[in-house]
Amino acid sequence: MTALLLLAGLVLDSCAQSASSEAGLTRPISTFSIVASDSAAGESGVAVASRFFAVGSVVPWARAEVGAVATQSFCNTSFGWRGLDLLQQGTTPEEALRVLLRNDADPDQRQVGIVSANGKSATHTGSKCIPWAGGRCGPGYAVQGNILAGESVVSEMESAFLQSTGTLADRMFAALSAGDRAGGDSRGRQSAALVVVKKNAGYGGFTDRAIDIRVDDHPDPFVELGRLLGIAQMNYAWNEAWTAFTKKEFIRALPLMERAAGIGSANAEALYDLSVIRLAAGDPERALEALRRAVSVNPKLKTQAMNDNDLAGLRGMKGFQELIRTLENQGGR
Repeated sequence: MTALLLLAGLVLDSCAQSASSEAGLTRPISTFSIVASDSAAGESGVAVASRFFAVGSVVPWARAEVGAVATQSFCNTSFGWRGLDLLQQGTTPEEALRVLLRNDADPDQRQVGIVSANGKSATHTGSKCIPWAGGRCGPGYAVQGNILAGESVVSEMESAFLQSTGTLADRMFAALSAGDRAGGDSRGRQSAALVVVKKNAGYGGFTDRAIDIRVDDHPDPFVELGRLLGIAQMNYAWNEAWTAFTKKEFIRALPLMERAAGIGSANAEALYDLSVIRLAAGDPERALEALRRAVSVNPKLKTQAMNDNDLAGLRGMKGFQELIRTLENQGGR
């Protein structure tokens, strides 16, 4: 998609935009970002990076079953929640952009990306955003950035997102990393963030925050964000698994917990909960195997296993008793 030079005004009917005029006096939230949705998985999210402190506290906004917004450049943060409200009322991303910009004091300074939960998208780069500035969008995504090393930042982000596989978070991180490799923010690196929302996917099923990670100040925020993302992916699956377990939906919980323990293969507590859920799903032998792995990482879990009602079905098994004796002989009290 060829980037267009914005000489004046707004271009809202195109998914490729750029701007090259001088900036105003306010401090810009220069950044590069991707907003994206996976309607099949019920996920929406934002990934963002910048030479700006704590960019994750300003740019990304997302609401489960509604969509996501990235508001940046000379940032009007109200575009985040107001954009989501408009999407929730049934407007398209392009319509939401028109409303937001029509009622803004300086729309030519704004840069915004919006995607709805059903995959419609739009991006806007005002003519006063600091160059290089522009964006691209398509079904399920919008990428945009300002004060970039060049147009290749957004083009590489778009390509990486479209060509990558895995979860929505994996694909957004791939896009963000590709933007960094293409030069990213022309001033350098400082912060990055990634948010994914899904209905009831947060802790205990009480929130929709499936993944919410931030690196506020770091010499290489991409390495640190990638490290946190691995943990967050484990935690996401773990939360969904445990919520299903508490509802006695054991068959639904099991593959989720298998995924969590597969990502966190050295996490004793994840392995312990895998044991619990395998047992509840009717597989005591594999539950015992997971428990062995858990206590090999953290022998202190022995006390919990001996008293946990969720593992009562294992305690009569010869293998369980042998495991406890072995731990006691090794001093694992």
